[in-house]
Amino acid sequence: MQKVALKHTKVTSDFWQRYRDLMANESIPFQWDMINDNSNVEVTNDPLAAGGSADKSHAIANLKIAAGQMSGDFFGMDFQDTDVYKWLETAAYVLNYAPSDKLKEQADSVVNLIADAQEDDGYLSTMFQIEMPERKFKRLQQSHELYSMGHYIEAGVAYYSVTGNKKALEIAKKMADCIDNHFGTAEGKILGIPGHPEIELALARLYEATHEQKYLDLAQYFIKQRGQDTEFFAKQNEADGIDRDFFPELGTIGNRYYFADKPVTEQTDAHGHAVRVLYFCTGLAHVARLTNDQELQDAADRLWQDIVKKQMYITGNVGQTTHGEAFTYDYDLPNDTDYGETCASVSMVFFAKQMLESHLSGEYGDIIEKELFNGALSGIALDGKHYFYVNPLEADPKASRSNPGKNHIATRRSSWFACACCPANITRLIASVDKYLYEVKDDTILSHQFIANDTTFDNGVEIQLDSNYPWDGDMKYTITNTEKKAFKFGIRIPSWTLNSYQVMVNGHVVDSELVDQILYVDLEDDAEITVEFDMAAHTVRTNTLVKDNIGKVAIQRGPIVYCAEEEDNESSLWLYELDKKPAFNYAYEAELLDGVGTLTTSDVTKLVEGTASDALYSFDEDKVAQKAQLKLIPYYAWANRNEGQMTVWLHQA
Repeated sequence: MQKVALKHTKVTSDFWQRYRDLMANESIPFQWDMINDNSNVEVTNDPLAAGGSADKSHAIANLKIAAGQMSGDFFGMDFQDTDVYKWLETAAYVLNYAPSDKLKEQADSVVNLIADAQEDDGYLSTMFQIEMPERKFKRLQQSHELYSMGHYIEAGVAYYSVTGNKKALEIAKKMADCIDNHFGTAEGKILGIPGHPEIELALARLYEATHEQKYLDLAQYFIKQRGQDTEFFAKQNEADGIDRDFFPELGTIGNRYYFADKPVTEQTDAHGHAVRVLYFCTGLAHVARLTNDQELQDAADRLWQDIVKKQMYITGNVGQTTHGEAFTYDYDLPNDTDYGETCASVSMVFFAKQMLESHLSGEYGDIIEKELFNGALSGIALDGKHYFYVNPLEADPKASRSNPGKNHIATRRSSWFACACCPANITRLIASVDKYLYEVKDDTILSHQFIANDTTFDNGVEIQLDSNYPWDGDMKYTITNTEKKAFKFGIRIPSWTLNSYQVMVNGHVVDSELVDQILYVDLEDDAEITVEFDMAAHTVRTNTLVKDNIGKVAIQRGPIVYCAEEEDNESSLWLYELDKKPAFNYAYEAELLDGVGTLTTSDVTKLVEGTASDALYSFDEDKVAQKAQLKLIPYYAWANRNEGQMTVWLHQA
């Protein structure tokens, strides 16, 4: 068997190159100014949606204080350091495709600063170093120490892999060694876990970069220890002082919120804080694969199925409630109070990637696609400098202003947040999108995303994919096999076109049966493969167990989920009702929203607002409707023009 490895990918897609140029030219410089307090933009301070109050970042300043380079007090969230670390990880990916001496100099300076702030034993969490060194690792339920160090480990591995900066990797190893010295089952170590998972997936990445077994063992420890001692947090909190919570509202919320109510091998559903669950699941799937632990893999499979089949919005958003930014229960998918944190959508991509590496199946590629073009992408504005923390499927500015139960629903993206976890999370995903196009396993190359690219593999295979995805479903692979070595090539067939597609190899139609939603062809020479996906607009319904969408449909064309905005349609949007079988006209509008495909239909009626008597309630009065038109835009692009109503789900006759 000829094992294959991916060497290099260059994204050539117009759609994605625009975003990646934004990362290099707008997002990275903007975020640099934010973490250095060089910008005077308004910081969003919503305790429900953004976790606190702030008028600045102070993230770089905190590191300088910890490093002894300036005096002052710590400022910000206890995980403020991670804003710097995720910026550094984004910078690494940007440098990989857009080399810049200025950015490299800034990033190197950050690595040097982090090294100076790190203590000799490897510990680094500036809040504790500056304000409360005596409380290190003593309130893990809320301290975010391991979460913060995990984010640096990810950044350090990424920066080293792109630039070869050994100091960046050494910092990560020192951090992991510090954690290894403090946590585990050996006598004298803390037999505990973090309140916010992240270290698990970071240690797995560090193991793959260094091949040092102790890092994989430590990741496995944190995975398996979670839920074993349900009194651990309570005992730590009591010893540290019950009234010394960093987040008082989280002190008594219970282990279920922290996904620590029982061992993962006994978990059957996703519950609690959505990002915590998904970071943990990412580490779970990664460690399961690296250790060949079937029991852990089975747990990952169960949690995956629960999320994508019972708790995921059509856009890929997850985490239904603002209260704790959490999952609620199966089939509970309200649209106008949906939380759908951007970080959770990004985390779903991480989880799906690890599941795909364990088992080549189209269902995982479907979710990566769903997030990349919808749920995650909605988290960033078209200018690259404004962000959503929350991503609802229905919004009304009046409701957000006047209903406390909906004031977490923003109808304008913000420049920054007091809790700024989302901005650099979405930028690090976009900057690394080239890592999500192919999956390689043994002698198989799977193309599971259809973003135009030029890619080389170490077996001499070069693949050029020409496509205008997501607007066009016609694609062409030009495969050059310089060494004429046999390999298997797979193409994911998306769930939305399973009933209508065509694949041709060198002009001959391929009629093979799909395996886990993947069409495979055997190749040992050069080849030209053309693919046609049906790009008709579909009406989509949810399971009838989802009460919020009864009598409603959403519209999807290709991978893009569409929405109606008040900017294009007369309010109120809930008055529109599609016909039983609406037809949609598709048009690409190059001047609208930086170029989008739009859908319009005349197969719709609009109720007349109000009643004949203007009474709040009326008896036996027929509804009055008139023919109308409706225009839809991609969900990811909403809230980039004038503020107004938005809805994904529409009434249907």
